[in-house]
Amino acid sequence: MNKGDIYLLYQYNSWANARILNAAAGVTHEQFIARASFPHGGLRGTLTHVLFAEWIWRRRWEGESPTQRIKPEEFPGFEALRSRWQIEERNLLAFVEQVSEDTLLSTFDYRTTGGEPRRNVLWQVMAHVVNHGTQHRSEAAALLTDLGHSPGDIDMIVFLREMSPSP
Repeated sequence: MNKGDIYLLYQYNSWANARILNAAAGVTHEQFIARASFPHGGLRGTLTHVLFAEWIWRRRWEGESPTQRIKPEEFPGFEALRSRWQIEERNLLAFVEQVSEDTLLSTFDYRTTGGEPRRNVLWQVMAHVVNHGTQHRSEAAALLTDLGHSPGDIDMIVFLREMSPSP
């Protein structure tokens, strides 16, 4: 995978996150914090999980190994979560923009939140983060649709068509 491919994946990731967050802005506070039967709970828990994954992996790529998780309780309301996400998105895209081809092919070492040492190839984990987000954005989309706030289609092909419409 090359830098252009990774950059495109992260443009898609930002676009899809924005669609989910824009739809989530329409739910009530009670709907935002409500529990649900999804793996990370309701909408707040699911969105926090996606944010946490983007944050912790970026920090690991930058040579840090955070031991604390971002928790849903840190976001009493939707706007607090959205504000934190905007900061993370800027940081994440800044990392993606500056990463080199050689760095993408290299390995990096980090520790899990439980302290276990790990080593991975950077481009593989960067692709994983986008794929991971797709899974949980789909869960959030299902929750939002049930609440009457569908984000619409979040498939990558829709993003690609919006970026380069056919003649």
